[in-house]
Amino acid sequence: MITKEQVTEKLKTIIDPELNVNIVDLGLVYDIAINQEKGKIEVTMTLTTPGCPLSFVFEEWIPEAVKKIEGVKDVRMNLVWEPPWDPDKMSDDAKELMGIIR
Repeated sequence: MITKEQVTEKLKTIIDPELNVNIVDLGLVYDIAINQEKGKIEVTMTLTTPGCPLSFVFEEWIPEAVKKIEGVKDVRMNLVWEPPWDPDKMSDDAKELMGIIR
């Protein structure tokens, strides 16, 4: 059985190259949908800005990371812009790492 926790852990290995923080702690991942029967995962996420030139990188990295979970056969990234991302979506660890809180 594939769990959201397993997928989340794999997504935490994906580091935003501009901010040097993983995409989960940045608050970019909004939802993880799992179809157990078909082994399909859909990751709904956003980017820090609509003009971010790195969306294609995440389209490669996300399936690469998540397919390492036993039973996962297909991974899709669903890129959304609503709700828009803002720094409040970041975890406290990410905020501390970036010097936003101490």
